[in-house]
Amino acid sequence: METVVINDRKARLIGIPLLAILIPLIVHNEAFSAFDFKEMAHWISTCLLNTFLVWEGNRYIFSRSRQFFPNYNQTTKRLIYQTLISLSYTLLTTIFVDYFFCDYLLNYHDHPPLLLGFRISLIPTLVVTLIYESVYFFQSWKHNIQQTEALARENVQSQLEALKNQLDPHFLFNSLNTLASFIGDDNTPAQKYLEQLSDVYRYVLVSRDKTTVSLEEEMAFVESYIYLNKARFRENLQVETHIDVTAYQQQIAPLSLQMLVENALKHNIVSKEKPLKISIFQENNYLNIANNLQEKRTFEKSTKVGLQNIINRYRLLTDQQVEIIKNDWNFTVRIPLLP
Repeated sequence: METVVINDRKARLIGIPLLAILIPLIVHNEAFSAFDFKEMAHWISTCLLNTFLVWEGNRYIFSRSRQFFPNYNQTTKRLIYQTLISLSYTLLTTIFVDYFFCDYLLNYHDHPPLLLGFRISLIPTLVVTLIYESVYFFQSWKHNIQQTEALARENVQSQLEALKNQLDPHFLFNSLNTLASFIGDDNTPAQKYLEQLSDVYRYVLVSRDKTTVSLEEEMAFVESYIYLNKARFRENLQVETHIDVTAYQQQIAPLSLQMLVENALKHNIVSKEKPLKISIFQENNYLNIANNLQEKRTFEKSTKVGLQNIINRYRLLTDQQVEIIKNDWNFTVRIPLLP
């Protein structure tokens, strides 16, 4: 998840001095009523130090707690952790300011009891908590809306890329079923080919509105897609898979794996002399799609729209990056497996 950045410079420049004046004005109003400037200066300077330490310290605690517990489902755990650390820090700050700064540095012993001083120190703590939690909640809400909209746009682009130069999938899917009825039962290869083609378009229809699908679903779709292409390229196309059975329940962006296989077919020579070898294998928490590099010599320059689409979609889904590894012999794309 992308970190939400809060610009709080103005809030700190205004809030810390303002609280340093308001708190002693309310708590020690007798010094202000008597215009005792020495007492006023003491309480304001002491409160300024206390407020500064409480504000900056709690700000750091809030920032670190969001790094440790960044997800929405960790909110309760984050708040418990944050509150306990924040209260402990505020208590230590109160002891430092009242019993070290005032007693030993200023030699001023007329400070409130520890419990009362701690309760007074809770005022800036509560103010800081309300400001940062409110702003963070609003920024996260706004960020999530933007992510949802961006992901929706990427999904639409993915669908257009997958269905480019094709007929309307509903029409074509129904036409395939009709065509299957005209093929004799004895023509097994034709029946099998139509079944696989129907599976491909069925998957496109079902997954078009989904953000993620299971690896098991995507692999079943890719196997049908590979079957259709092997009918065309025969033994010139060689595909092998090595995936742990436990990984099949993890999630993947729909059509992403098919796009990578399609890219390999589109940009490389597939012939008897130069068979294309595609390998799909799992490595830790990544799925690798690798092929031997034998690029076509063509004047048409690749737009890399499909690959960029996959990169953009995964950027919205996870902090893990899509990795591209290319050398003189192989081209590999590593896509994260999502929980």
